[in-house]
Amino acid sequence: MTTIDRESAMESKAWPFEQARKLLDHVAKKPDSEPVIFETGYGPSGLPHIGTFGEVARTTMVRQAFHILSDRPTRLIAFSDDMDGFRKVPGNLPNQEMLSKHLNQPLTKVPDPFGTHDSFGAHNNARLCAFLDQFGFDYEFLSATDCYTSGRFDATLLKVLQHYDSVLNIVLPTLGEERRATYSPFLPVCAETGDVLQAPVIETDVDAGTIVYKREDGKKVETPVTGGACKLQWKADWAMRWVALGVDYEMAGKDLIESVTLSSKIARAIEGKPPVGFNYELFLDENGEKISKSRGNGITIEEWLRYAAPESLALYMFQNPRKAKRLYFDVIPKAVDEYVTFLSKIPEQEPKDQLSNPVWHIHHGAWPTEDVPISFSLLLNLVSASNAHDKETLWRFIQRYLDGATADKHPILDRLVGYAINYYDDFVKPAKKFRAPTDEERAGLEMLIARLEALEAKGERTAEAIQTEVFAVGKEMSFENLREWFKALYEILLGQSQGPRFGSFIAIYGIPETIGLIRKALAGQDMLASD
Repeated sequence: MTTIDRESAMESKAWPFEQARKLLDHVAKKPDSEPVIFETGYGPSGLPHIGTFGEVARTTMVRQAFHILSDRPTRLIAFSDDMDGFRKVPGNLPNQEMLSKHLNQPLTKVPDPFGTHDSFGAHNNARLCAFLDQFGFDYEFLSATDCYTSGRFDATLLKVLQHYDSVLNIVLPTLGEERRATYSPFLPVCAETGDVLQAPVIETDVDAGTIVYKREDGKKVETPVTGGACKLQWKADWAMRWVALGVDYEMAGKDLIESVTLSSKIARAIEGKPPVGFNYELFLDENGEKISKSRGNGITIEEWLRYAAPESLALYMFQNPRKAKRLYFDVIPKAVDEYVTFLSKIPEQEPKDQLSNPVWHIHHGAWPTEDVPISFSLLLNLVSASNAHDKETLWRFIQRYLDGATADKHPILDRLVGYAINYYDDFVKPAKKFRAPTDEERAGLEMLIARLEALEAKGERTAEAIQTEVFAVGKEMSFENLREWFKALYEILLGQSQGPRFGSFIAIYGIPETIGLIRKALAGQDMLASD
C-alpha cells in the first residue's frame, strides 16, 4: 500500500472519489464528532443476491474514498425492511400451506419455513449477515422491526404525523385515482391479528400521536403511530429512515430514481435532509433484457464464485456503474483477466494514478503483491488441450513453464486453476466444435510441426520464439490475413474461434504435447478424448 495525499484524492476522476467529494460538501455543517452515515437497504422477503453484493461493494468503495478525504468517523448501516407485510408466498419456499396462513403479517412474525430461526425475516436477516461477512464487509446491521418497536423511530414518526397533509400532497399526485382514495403513509399493525393493514386513515391526532383507521368490517380503530403499532408505506418509510438515522449517503438502482426524488421531498417535508444519492444502472442478460429474479434470467453470486474470485465480481461492479451491462457467464473470463491486468499494473503506477486503478478500490488501498504470470483465458485453453480435471495436472504444466512455481507461492494463480477447471467443464467443453483442416491448413500444420521440432531440438522453448515461428508459417502459407491462420489453429486444435496468444499457450502446454495435438487433428482423431 502506498501513501495517498488528499490533494491527489481531491483531483481523482474515479467515480468513488467524485461521490466522496459530494458527500464531503453534504456533511460540511454536520458536527465533526458525529459519524457520517452510509446506508444500504435489504428486503428480506428473498435471499441476498448479486445485486446486494454490488450495492454494498460500491457503497464501501465510496466510504473508503471518503476516508482518504476526511478524518471523520463513518458507519455503514445494512438496513433490513423486515417489518414489511408478507404479501405473497414465493414458490421456491418449503411449507407453502403454513406460510399462506401468515400472509400480511410482518416478516418477523411469519414462522421460518426452514425451521432454523424464530421467523422468516430472522432467517433471511441471518443469511444477509452471513453473506456480507463472507466478503469481509464492515457494516452494522439494523432491523426495521427493532427500530419501530424499540421506539427508535418514534420521534420521526411523530414528525410524519405532524406533517401528514404535506406528505399526502407529495405522494397523492403520483398515484392512480383508486389508490389515491385510500392511501395513507401509515400502515396500522392490527392489534388482533398482527397483520400489516392497508387501511384508509380517517382521522389524525397530532397531540395524541394517533391515527384512526377503518377496518374492512367497518370498525373504526384508534392506534398510536409509535412503538411499532404502525409502520410506513415504503417511500415514506425510506424518507423517515433517512431522517431518523441521519443517513448521509445511499445509492439506488436506476429504476428507483422517481422513488428517490419522492422520498427526498418527504424527508424535507418532515424537517429532514435527504442523503447524497447515486443511481446505478441495472444489469441485462445475454440478450440485452433486464435481469429479473422471478424470471431467473441472470447469474447468481454462487454461480459467479464457482468460476471466479469475488475480486473479479467487485471489478465488474466498479466499472461503469452508470452504464447498463450484460451480466452472464461469458463475461466472467474477461473480468478475471482484467482484474489480473489491473493488479499487475498498480505497483508501477504513481500514487495519484493508483486512485484510478480499480484494484485500489477493490482492496481499499492494500492490494495483494503476487505476480500472476498466466491469464485465465490461457488456463482455460490449457485445460482444454490437456483434458485435465484436477489442479495437480495443470500445475505440472505450469511448473514446467515457471521454474520453481508452487501453489503456496502463487495462491491467486492456484485459485484461478480451480476456477478454470470448473468453467471449462461447465461452459467451454459442451460448446466445443472442432473442424477438420483444409488442404492448405493441413500443409501449414505439417510445416508448423517441423518448425516446432526444430525449436525443441535447439532447446528454444520461449513463448516469443514459438510465436515467431507460428507467425512465419502463416506468412509462408500466404494467408491474406494472419488472423485467419490463428483462427484456424483455434478451431482445429482447441474447438473454438478465438483463444490466447498461441506462442504462450505452446510454451506452457509444451512443444512435444502441441505436436501430438496437431498430429491428432491431422489424423482425424476425437480431440475431446483423453490420450
